Amino acid sequence: GDWDFWVDWKDRRLWVTVVPIVLITFPAAVQVLLWERLRLPWGATVCVLALLFGEWINRYFNFWGWTYFPITLCFPSQIVPGAILLDVVLLLSGSYLLTAIVGGMAWGLIFYPGNWPVIAPYHVPVEYNGTLMSVADILGYNYVRTGTPEYIRMVEKGTLRTFGKDVAPVSAFFSAF
Repeated sequence: GDWDFWVDWKDRRLWVTVVPIVLITFPAAVQVLLWERLRLPWGATVCVLALLFGEWINRYFNFWGWTYFPITLCFPSQIVPGAILLDVVLLLSGSYLLTAIVGGMAWGLIFYPGNWPVIAPYHVPVEYNGTLMSVADILGYNYVRTGTPEYIRMVEKGTLRTFGKDVAPVSAFFSAF
């Protein structure tokens, strides 16, 4: 959904928590079908690759082709590492329960580190018109979308900072849980 569309909404708190929880349902279902019927341990990876292919088609034609938003502003999340871990846990254990507990936890924990190389350049702080912002925020302000809820930009402020300086590990733990 919207948490995965825009690079300026891919924050360190809600994006890390919401997207893995929502995205695990389809790979898990395809993994069960392929494992039960054919004993193929790569159902989650196949599902994720098909999902990403469809997402890239959607992002290219709808976001770039019709509205001319740059692809770097609306790329999909990298979920292949989590799917590979989910399949490896099923292959090694052969147990749905262990796959749900260990594989699901690995899916949630690997999401942010798997996406970090892609989104790291957008978290660089920049001074823009006397305000300290990230590159992603500057992109978000320059490419205005209609109906953008501005409260999303306030997501970095809150009480989750009491856990420490960086909130991403805490959010990844809640996603894995």
